[in-house]
Amino acid sequence: MNHTSPPIQPTPDVTNQDKTKSWFYSDIVKDHFFEPRNFLKKDPEPGQFNGIGTYGSPACGDEMRVWIKVDPKTEKIIDFKWRTFGCGSAIAATSMISVIATENGGKTLEEARKIRPQEVIDRLGGLPARKFHCSVLCDKALRNAINDYYRRVGFFDKIVSEGNRMIDKIMKVTDEDIEKAVREGAKTLEEVQEKTKVGVNNSSVLPAVEELIRFYKEKYFNS
Repeated sequence: MNHTSPPIQPTPDVTNQDKTKSWFYSDIVKDHFFEPRNFLKKDPEPGQFNGIGTYGSPACGDEMRVWIKVDPKTEKIIDFKWRTFGCGSAIAATSMISVIATENGGKTLEEARKIRPQEVIDRLGGLPARKFHCSVLCDKALRNAINDYYRRVGFFDKIVSEGNRMIDKIMKVTDEDIEKAVREGAKTLEEVQEKTKVGVNNSSVLPAVEELIRFYKEKYFNS
């Protein structure tokens, strides 16, 4: 008499301590975690990239940092490097978005802005529901890098603010831009202005800028 063995059930990649919930990482996620594409171990040389974007904070969890090199003639992303402090999903998501942005000769900045978290998740073969935010973080970091490029080349009308408080409407500088500058080491108004150009054409915003600098210095550096 032949007996048919029951199908082997896959072992969850992650299981809660109470054993009530578990989830799986796709082979694509694992591949991008163990062999991340376009990962940058050390900060690049000055001038190597013309757009830098960050999102999140290592003080409270995942932080994404991306560097993009944009061809000024075509506005295509011809290089994309990144570094992520976070979980496996965060690393895999940032690795994948770097591939999406540069494949087939590179996306234009307009096309890259249209990359959405669901596209990253689909290309990864899915992510656990509680890890969807990782694809949102890398998506926002890329769009911040695009804004940074436009700021560097003076195309302020192309900067897109996404739900942040606008501090300087002329230079399109948000509270998040000021927070980013302080996290990167700008401690004085002059240093923040050098990074963001906030208030250079509108001195009326400077008191608000100085207040934000004090707030973020205390938040991140207790100073």
